[in-house]
Amino acid sequence: MRRVPLLFLAAALLGACTSTNPETEQASAARAEAAQNRPPGSSEVLGAYDPGTPAAMPPTTAEALQQFSDAEFLLTAASSNQLEVQLGQLAAQQASTDAVRQYGQMMADHHTQAGQELSSLAAQLDVRPSVAIMPMHQELIDRLKNKTGRAFDERYMDVMETAHKLDIVMFEAKSKKAETPTVQDFATRTLPTLRGHLEQANTLEKQVD
Repeated sequence: MRRVPLLFLAAALLGACTSTNPETEQASAARAEAAQNRPPGSSEVLGAYDPGTPAAMPPTTAEALQQFSDAEFLLTAASSNQLEVQLGQLAAQQASTDAVRQYGQMMADHHTQAGQELSSLAAQLDVRPSVAIMPMHQELIDRLKNKTGRAFDERYMDVMETAHKLDIVMFEAKSKKAETPTVQDFATRTLPTLRGHLEQANTLEKQVD
């Protein structure tokens, strides 16, 4: 089957996993621009997806995930870890509620540990993750720009929901099918933690709304 370009698949996943909360004008404009630049025939990737069920993806995207190479998976997971650590540290310092600060610190701690394991695994497969965060993850970080107080807490928890939905669909795919047993094992072992993070994010997001 034809391989799906990494950046296109990543953009599709991010679009499918976006929170149902109303978008800002900036986010809406960015999404419209992304749709305009999307390759012909790709719009069905984003259609008919219920973001309340993170394991479910449109058939086209689910099929594309099976073409996600182990190297692409590791690169994307490494970028996601950077996002989680960076925003977790920010939330631990800047959030206005204790619960969100504690969640942020937990994200920073858990994903620092996961990042160390991921780096070791990537080295074994001769994969060298970039120090730069991928555009799709940078977009999530940018959603917190100029946010303070309660508005920061609300947006941070929205971003955590979106980021973990994105991670879960990727890790689920690799837990079922990977090129190497070590990658499949890593994905399988990490999934329960990611699901726990998403469940906590869902609970906190309702509390701070």
